[in-house]
Amino acid sequence: MRGSQSLSGEKVDESTALNYSAFWNGVNLYSGTISTLPLHLKRKTAKRKVLASEHPLFRVLYAQANPFMTAQVLRAVLMAHILTWGNGYAEIVRNGYGNVIQLWPITPHRVKPKWENNEIIYEITVDGEVKTLRSDKILHLHGLGYDGLVGYSIVKMAMKSIGLGMAMETFGSLYFSNGTHPGIIVSHPGHLTQEGHQNLKTALTETYSSLGNSHRLMLLQEAMKIEKMTIAPEESQFLESRQFQITEMAQWFNLPPHKLKDLSRSSFNNIESEQISFVTDSILPWLVTLEQQYDTQLLTLDEQIKQNLFFKHNVEGLLRGSAETRARLYQAMFQVGGISPNDIREKEDMDPIDDPMADEYFVPMNMVPLSLVREQLNKKNTPQPGNNDFTGEKGEKTEERS
Repeated sequence: MRGSQSLSGEKVDESTALNYSAFWNGVNLYSGTISTLPLHLKRKTAKRKVLASEHPLFRVLYAQANPFMTAQVLRAVLMAHILTWGNGYAEIVRNGYGNVIQLWPITPHRVKPKWENNEIIYEITVDGEVKTLRSDKILHLHGLGYDGLVGYSIVKMAMKSIGLGMAMETFGSLYFSNGTHPGIIVSHPGHLTQEGHQNLKTALTETYSSLGNSHRLMLLQEAMKIEKMTIAPEESQFLESRQFQITEMAQWFNLPPHKLKDLSRSSFNNIESEQISFVTDSILPWLVTLEQQYDTQLLTLDEQIKQNLFFKHNVEGLLRGSAETRARLYQAMFQVGGISPNDIREKEDMDPIDDPMADEYFVPMNMVPLSLVREQLNKKNTPQPGNNDFTGEKGEKTEERS
Protein backbone atom coordinates (compact mmCIF):
# COMPACT_ATOMS: atom_id res chain seq x y z
CA MET A 1 0.00 0.00 0.00
CA ARG A 2 3.03 2.28 0.29
CA GLY A 3 2.75 5.15 -2.17
CA SER A 4 -0.92 4.50 -2.86
CA GLN A 5 -3.17 7.26 -4.08
CA SER A 6 -5.92 8.13 -1.62
CA LEU A 7 -9.51 8.75 -2.62
CA SER A 8 -8.81 12.49 -2.46
CA GLY A 9 -6.28 12.12 -5.28
CA GLU A 10 -3.25 12.82 -3.09
CA LYS A 11 -0.36 10.36 -3.00
CA VAL A 12 0.06 9.23 0.60
CA ASP A 13 3.08 7.30 1.84
CA GLU A 14 5.46 7.42 4.81
CA SER A 15 7.37 10.35 3.32
CA THR A 16 4.62 12.50 1.81
CA ALA A 17 2.43 12.15 4.93
CA LEU A 18 5.04 14.14 6.87
CA ASN A 19 4.24 17.13 4.64
CA TYR A 20 0.84 17.32 6.31
CA SER A 21 1.29 19.57 9.33
CA ALA A 22 -1.06 17.70 11.70
CA PHE A 23 0.62 14.36 10.97
CA TRP A 24 4.10 15.85 11.30
CA ASN A 25 3.15 17.43 14.62
CA GLY A 26 1.86 14.11 15.98
CA VAL A 27 5.00 12.19 14.97
CA ASN A 28 7.29 14.95 16.23
CA LEU A 29 5.40 15.21 19.53
CA TYR A 30 5.62 11.50 20.37
CA SER A 31 9.19 10.97 19.19
CA GLY A 32 10.42 14.18 20.82
CA THR A 33 8.64 13.62 24.14
CA ILE A 34 9.53 9.95 24.57
CA SER A 35 13.14 10.32 23.41
CA THR A 36 13.83 13.15 25.86
CA LEU A 37 12.49 11.24 28.87
CA PRO A 38 15.39 9.75 30.88
CA LEU A 39 15.57 6.01 30.20
CA HIS A 40 17.43 4.19 32.97
CA LEU A 41 18.64 0.64 33.31
CA LYS A 42 17.85 -0.25 36.92
CA ARG A 43 18.49 -3.10 39.32
CA LYS A 44 15.91 -4.14 41.89
CA THR A 45 17.41 -4.97 45.27
CA ALA A 46 15.74 -6.14 48.48
CA LYS A 47 14.86 -2.62 49.60
CA ARG A 48 15.15 -0.28 46.63
CA LYS A 49 15.72 0.17 42.92
CA VAL A 50 19.15 1.49 42.01
CA LEU A 51 20.74 2.59 38.74
CA ALA A 52 22.81 -0.09 37.01
CA SER A 53 25.19 2.52 35.64
CA GLU A 54 28.12 0.09 35.59
CA HIS A 55 26.38 -2.06 32.94
CA PRO A 56 27.55 -1.34 29.33
CA LEU A 57 23.94 -1.17 28.13
CA PHE A 58 23.14 1.70 30.50
CA ARG A 59 25.12 4.20 28.42
CA VAL A 60 23.78 2.94 25.07
CA LEU A 61 20.17 4.02 25.74
CA TYR A 62 20.93 6.85 28.14
CA ALA A 63 23.85 8.74 26.60
CA GLN A 64 25.30 7.46 23.29
CA ALA A 65 23.86 4.74 21.07
CA ASN A 66 26.85 4.52 18.71
CA PRO A 67 29.92 6.62 17.87
CA PHE A 68 27.90 8.93 15.60
CA MET A 69 24.51 9.09 17.33
CA THR A 70 23.31 10.08 20.79
CA ALA A 71 20.77 7.94 22.61
CA GLN A 72 18.13 10.67 22.27
CA VAL A 73 18.54 10.80 18.49
CA LEU A 74 18.35 7.02 18.15
CA ARG A 75 15.22 6.76 20.28
CA ALA A 76 13.57 9.63 18.38
CA VAL A 77 14.32 7.97 15.03
CA LEU A 78 12.98 4.60 16.18
CA MET A 79 9.79 6.18 17.55
CA ALA A 80 9.25 8.10 14.30
CA HIS A 81 9.68 4.85 12.35
CA ILE A 82 7.12 3.12 14.57
CA LEU A 83 4.55 5.87 13.98
CA THR A 84 5.06 6.01 10.21
CA TRP A 85 5.92 2.43 9.19
CA GLY A 86 4.55 0.71 12.27
CA ASN A 87 7.93 -0.80 13.13
CA GLY A 88 11.34 0.41 14.26
CA TYR A 89 14.51 -1.62 13.71
CA ALA A 90 18.09 -1.28 14.95
CA GLU A 91 21.08 -3.54 14.50
CA ILE A 92 22.59 -4.77 17.76
CA VAL A 93 26.37 -4.75 18.20
CA ARG A 94 27.74 -6.79 21.12
CA ASN A 95 31.20 -7.09 22.66
CA GLY A 96 33.08 -10.31 23.34
CA TYR A 97 31.12 -10.83 26.56
CA GLY A 98 27.76 -10.62 24.78
CA ASN A 99 26.87 -7.18 26.16
CA VAL A 100 25.15 -4.66 23.89
CA ILE A 101 27.54 -1.77 23.20
CA GLN A 102 26.00 -0.12 20.09
CA LEU A 103 22.65 0.26 18.30
CA TRP A 104 22.32 1.33 14.65
CA PRO A 105 18.88 2.24 13.22
CA ILE A 106 17.65 0.62 9.99
CA THR A 107 14.94 2.18 7.82
CA PRO A 108 11.91 -0.14 8.02
CA HIS A 109 11.21 -0.36 4.28
CA ARG A 110 14.43 -2.38 3.93
CA VAL A 111 13.49 -4.96 6.58
CA LYS A 112 11.19 -7.96 6.29
CA PRO A 113 10.62 -10.09 9.42
CA LYS A 114 9.52 -13.69 8.96
CA TRP A 115 9.24 -17.03 10.76
CA GLU A 116 11.75 -19.71 9.84
CA ASN A 117 12.56 -22.92 11.73
CA ASN A 118 10.60 -21.79 14.79
CA GLU A 119 12.49 -18.53 15.14
CA ILE A 120 12.20 -14.98 13.85
CA ILE A 121 14.69 -13.87 11.23
CA TYR A 122 15.03 -10.53 9.47
CA GLU A 123 15.76 -10.12 5.79
CA ILE A 124 17.47 -6.77 5.19
CA THR A 125 18.05 -5.33 1.74
CA VAL A 126 21.44 -3.59 1.46
CA ASP A 127 22.57 -2.26 -1.95
CA GLY A 128 20.29 -4.67 -3.76
CA GLU A 129 21.44 -7.70 -1.76
CA VAL A 130 19.35 -9.44 0.88
CA LYS A 131 21.14 -10.22 4.14
CA THR A 132 19.61 -12.35 6.87
CA LEU A 133 20.07 -11.61 10.58
CA ARG A 134 18.78 -13.56 13.55
CA SER A 135 16.59 -11.97 16.19
CA ASP A 136 19.49 -11.60 18.66
CA LYS A 137 21.11 -9.19 16.17
CA ILE A 138 18.04 -6.97 15.68
CA LEU A 139 16.12 -4.72 18.07
CA HIS A 140 12.53 -4.71 16.77
CA LEU A 141 10.13 -2.19 18.32
CA HIS A 142 6.49 -2.05 17.27
CA GLY A 143 3.06 -1.04 18.44
CA LEU A 144 -0.34 -2.58 17.85
CA GLY A 145 -0.32 -5.33 15.22
CA TYR A 146 -2.45 -8.17 13.95
CA ASP A 147 0.01 -10.97 14.78
CA GLY A 148 2.24 -9.59 17.54
CA LEU A 149 5.21 -9.67 15.16
CA VAL A 150 4.74 -6.50 13.08
CA GLY A 151 2.84 -3.33 13.91
CA TYR A 152 0.21 -1.39 12.02
CA SER A 153 1.32 1.73 10.16
CA ILE A 154 -0.70 4.85 11.04
CA VAL A 155 -0.02 6.13 7.52
CA LYS A 156 -1.70 3.13 5.93
CA MET A 157 -4.58 2.98 8.40
CA ALA A 158 -5.27 6.73 8.23
CA MET A 159 -4.64 7.13 4.51
CA LYS A 160 -8.08 8.63 3.78
CA SER A 161 -7.84 11.15 6.63
CA ILE A 162 -4.30 12.19 5.74
CA GLY A 163 -5.17 12.39 2.04
CA LEU A 164 -8.18 14.60 2.77
CA GLY A 165 -6.08 16.95 4.87
CA MET A 166 -3.41 17.17 2.19
CA ALA A 167 -6.05 17.75 -0.51
CA MET A 168 -7.54 20.64 1.46
CA GLU A 169 -4.10 22.23 1.77
CA THR A 170 -3.61 21.82 -1.96
CA PHE A 171 -7.02 23.36 -2.64
CA GLY A 172 -6.25 26.33 -0.42
CA SER A 173 -2.90 26.89 -2.11
CA LEU A 174 -4.41 26.76 -5.59
CA TYR A 175 -7.31 28.98 -4.55
CA PHE A 176 -5.07 31.80 -3.44
CA SER A 177 -2.54 31.34 -6.25
CA ASN A 178 -5.30 31.88 -8.82
CA GLY A 179 -6.75 34.94 -7.12
CA THR A 180 -9.46 35.59 -4.60
CA HIS A 181 -12.27 35.04 -7.12
CA PRO A 182 -11.27 32.28 -9.57
CA GLY A 183 -13.61 30.28 -11.71
CA ILE A 184 -15.71 33.02 -13.40
CA ILE A 185 -17.50 33.30 -16.73
CA VAL A 186 -17.09 36.44 -18.82
CA SER A 187 -19.77 36.61 -21.52
CA HIS A 188 -19.78 38.84 -24.62
CA PRO A 189 -23.06 39.71 -26.34
CA GLY A 190 -21.57 39.39 -29.80
CA HIS A 191 -19.40 36.92 -31.65
CA LEU A 192 -15.63 37.17 -31.13
CA THR A 193 -13.08 36.13 -33.66
CA GLN A 194 -10.33 33.75 -32.68
CA GLU A 195 -7.91 36.64 -32.31
CA GLY A 196 -10.41 38.69 -30.30
CA HIS A 197 -11.10 35.75 -27.98
CA GLN A 198 -7.39 35.26 -27.36
CA ASN A 199 -6.81 38.95 -26.71
CA LEU A 200 -9.68 39.09 -24.19
CA LYS A 201 -8.43 35.97 -22.41
CA THR A 202 -4.88 37.32 -22.21
CA ALA A 203 -6.03 40.69 -20.92
CA LEU A 204 -8.19 39.24 -18.17
CA THR A 205 -5.59 36.68 -17.11
CA GLU A 206 -2.66 39.06 -16.96
CA THR A 207 -4.59 41.86 -15.31
CA TYR A 208 -6.74 40.11 -12.75
CA SER A 209 -5.32 36.61 -12.12
CA SER A 210 -2.93 35.69 -9.25
CA LEU A 211 -3.07 36.73 -5.62
CA GLY A 212 -1.33 40.07 -6.17
CA ASN A 213 -4.08 41.24 -8.51
CA SER A 214 -6.97 40.38 -6.21
CA HIS A 215 -9.64 43.05 -5.56
CA ARG A 216 -8.56 45.19 -8.53
CA LEU A 217 -11.20 47.16 -10.37
CA MET A 218 -12.37 45.12 -13.36
CA LEU A 219 -13.30 47.09 -16.49
CA LEU A 220 -15.62 45.40 -18.98
CA GLN A 221 -16.43 46.69 -22.45
CA GLU A 222 -19.08 46.15 -25.11
CA ALA A 223 -21.78 45.08 -22.65
CA MET A 224 -19.77 42.12 -21.39
CA LYS A 225 -21.04 40.40 -18.23
CA ILE A 226 -19.21 38.48 -15.51
CA GLU A 227 -20.68 35.60 -13.51
CA LYS A 228 -19.14 33.91 -10.50
CA MET A 229 -19.21 30.11 -10.66
CA THR A 230 -17.26 28.86 -7.61
CA ILE A 231 -18.39 28.38 -4.04
CA ALA A 232 -16.65 30.60 -1.52
CA PRO A 233 -14.49 28.79 1.05
CA GLU A 234 -16.69 30.00 3.90
CA GLU A 235 -19.76 28.63 2.07
CA SER A 236 -18.13 25.24 1.62
CA GLN A 237 -17.04 25.29 5.29
CA PHE A 238 -13.40 25.14 4.21
CA LEU A 239 -12.00 26.52 7.47
CA GLU A 240 -14.26 24.35 9.63
CA SER A 241 -13.22 21.26 7.67
CA ARG A 242 -9.54 22.04 8.13
CA GLN A 243 -10.12 22.49 11.85
CA PHE A 244 -11.91 19.15 12.01
CA GLN A 245 -8.98 17.41 10.32
CA ILE A 246 -6.76 18.36 13.25
CA THR A 247 -9.20 16.64 15.61
CA GLU A 248 -9.29 13.68 13.23
CA MET A 249 -5.51 13.28 13.35
CA ALA A 250 -5.58 13.63 17.14
CA GLN A 251 -7.91 10.62 17.25
CA TRP A 252 -5.57 8.55 15.09
CA PHE A 253 -2.65 9.40 17.36
CA ASN A 254 -4.71 9.05 20.58
CA LEU A 255 -3.82 12.61 21.55
CA PRO A 256 -5.81 15.44 23.14
CA PRO A 257 -6.44 18.00 20.35
CA HIS A 258 -4.54 20.77 22.15
CA LYS A 259 -1.34 18.76 21.67
CA LEU A 260 -1.76 19.28 17.91
CA LYS A 261 -2.17 23.02 18.51
CA ASP A 262 -5.99 22.97 18.51
CA LEU A 263 -6.73 25.22 21.49
CA SER A 264 -10.38 25.83 20.70
CA ARG A 265 -11.53 23.76 23.70
CA SER A 266 -8.62 24.37 26.06
CA SER A 267 -8.13 26.97 28.75
CA PHE A 268 -5.71 27.76 31.54
CA ASN A 269 -8.13 26.09 33.96
CA ASN A 270 -7.98 22.64 32.40
CA ILE A 271 -4.60 22.57 30.65
CA GLU A 272 -2.89 20.95 33.68
CA SER A 273 -5.43 18.14 33.90
CA GLU A 274 -5.17 17.62 30.15
CA GLN A 275 -1.39 17.32 30.48
CA ILE A 276 -1.86 14.54 33.05
CA SER A 277 -4.35 12.88 30.71
CA PHE A 278 -1.78 13.12 27.92
CA VAL A 279 0.79 11.27 30.04
CA THR A 280 -1.51 8.55 31.38
CA ASP A 281 -3.60 7.92 28.26
CA SER A 282 -1.20 8.69 25.40
CA ILE A 283 2.41 8.40 26.55
CA LEU A 284 2.23 5.69 29.23
CA PRO A 285 1.01 2.83 26.95
CA TRP A 286 3.94 3.49 24.60
CA LEU A 287 6.43 3.64 27.48
CA VAL A 288 5.33 0.27 28.87
CA THR A 289 5.49 -1.27 25.38
CA LEU A 290 9.00 0.06 24.76
CA GLU A 291 10.31 -0.90 28.21
CA GLN A 292 9.17 -4.49 27.88
CA GLN A 293 10.63 -4.81 24.39
CA TYR A 294 13.95 -3.36 25.58
CA ASP A 295 13.95 -5.85 28.48
CA THR A 296 13.23 -8.95 26.44
CA GLN A 297 15.42 -8.13 23.45
CA LEU A 298 18.46 -6.44 24.99
CA LEU A 299 18.76 -8.25 28.34
CA THR A 300 19.46 -11.94 28.80
CA LEU A 301 17.24 -14.14 30.95
CA ASP A 302 19.97 -14.25 33.58
CA GLU A 303 20.09 -10.44 33.69
CA GLN A 304 16.31 -10.18 33.90
CA ILE A 305 15.66 -12.89 36.52
CA LYS A 306 18.80 -13.34 38.60
CA GLN A 307 20.28 -9.85 38.37
CA ASN A 308 16.82 -8.17 38.41
CA LEU A 309 17.71 -5.68 35.66
CA PHE A 310 14.98 -3.73 33.89
CA PHE A 311 14.44 -0.51 31.91
CA LYS A 312 12.32 2.34 33.25
CA HIS A 313 11.40 5.76 31.87
CA ASN A 314 11.27 8.69 34.26
CA VAL A 315 8.02 10.59 33.62
CA GLU A 316 8.22 12.73 36.72
CA GLY A 317 9.10 15.83 34.70
CA LEU A 318 5.86 15.53 32.69
CA LEU A 319 3.76 15.31 35.85
CA ARG A 320 5.34 18.17 37.77
CA GLY A 321 2.29 20.40 37.63
CA SER A 322 2.32 23.95 38.95
CA ALA A 323 4.63 25.20 41.72
CA GLU A 324 1.70 25.41 44.12
CA THR A 325 0.65 21.82 43.41
CA ARG A 326 4.19 20.54 43.89
CA ALA A 327 4.53 22.46 47.17
CA ARG A 328 1.38 20.83 48.59
CA LEU A 329 2.61 17.39 47.56
CA TYR A 330 6.06 17.88 49.10
CA GLN A 331 4.52 19.18 52.32
CA ALA A 332 2.18 16.21 52.64
CA MET A 333 4.96 13.70 51.87
CA PHE A 334 7.37 15.40 54.26
CA GLN A 335 4.95 15.31 57.19
CA VAL A 336 4.48 11.55 56.99
CA GLY A 337 8.20 10.79 56.74
CA GLY A 338 7.96 9.86 53.07
CA ILE A 339 10.48 12.36 51.78
CA SER A 340 13.56 14.18 53.11
CA PRO A 341 14.61 17.81 52.53
CA ASN A 342 17.34 16.68 50.13
CA ASP A 343 14.82 14.50 48.26
CA ILE A 344 12.72 17.60 47.68
CA ARG A 345 15.73 19.61 46.53
CA GLU A 346 16.72 16.84 44.13
CA LYS A 347 13.26 16.82 42.54
CA GLU A 348 13.49 20.59 42.09
CA ASP A 349 16.95 20.25 40.51
CA MET A 350 18.66 21.99 43.42
CA ASP A 351 21.96 21.14 45.10
CA PRO A 352 21.63 19.05 48.30
CA ILE A 353 22.22 20.49 51.76
CA ASP A 354 25.58 19.35 53.07
CA ASP A 355 24.24 18.19 56.41
CA PRO A 356 23.31 14.64 57.51
CA MET A 357 20.06 15.96 59.00
CA ALA A 358 18.93 16.97 55.49
CA ASP A 359 18.80 13.29 54.54
CA GLU A 360 16.70 12.33 57.55
CA TYR A 361 12.97 11.59 57.45
CA PHE A 362 10.70 13.39 59.90
CA VAL A 363 7.31 12.72 61.46
CA PRO A 364 4.97 15.25 63.13
CA MET A 365 6.15 14.55 66.70
CA ASN A 366 7.71 17.94 67.27
CA MET A 367 9.39 17.14 63.94
CA VAL A 368 12.13 14.88 65.28
CA PRO A 369 14.04 12.37 63.11
CA LEU A 370 12.69 8.84 62.97
CA SER A 371 16.02 7.51 64.25
CA LEU A 372 15.61 9.46 67.52
CA VAL A 373 12.02 8.25 67.92
CA ARG A 374 13.19 4.67 67.52
CA GLU A 375 15.98 5.22 70.07
CA GLN A 376 13.57 6.60 72.66
CA LEU A 377 11.12 3.75 72.13
CA ASN A 378 13.90 1.21 72.60
CA LYS A 379 14.82 2.85 75.91
CA LYS A 380 11.22 2.77 77.08
CA ASN A 381 10.88 -0.91 76.27
CA THR A 382 14.16 -1.94 77.96
CA PRO A 383 13.70 -3.24 81.61
CA GLN A 384 15.56 -1.11 84.16
CA PRO A 385 17.77 -2.76 86.84
CA GLY A 386 15.97 -3.23 90.17
CA ASN A 387 12.54 -3.11 88.61
CA ASN A 388 10.31 -6.06 87.80
CA ASP A 389 9.79 -5.22 84.14
CA PHE A 390 7.39 -2.28 84.23
CA THR A 391 6.40 -2.38 87.95
CA GLY A 392 6.95 0.36 90.48
CA GLU A 393 8.44 0.18 93.98
CA LYS A 394 5.28 -1.32 95.48
CA GLY A 395 5.03 -3.95 92.74
CA GLU A 396 2.09 -2.29 91.14
CA LYS A 397 2.14 -2.06 87.36
CA THR A 398 2.43 1.49 86.20
CA GLU A 399 1.07 2.90 83.01
CA GLU A 400 3.74 3.56 80.44
CA ARG A 401 3.68 7.04 79.08
CA SER A 402 5.19 8.20 75.87
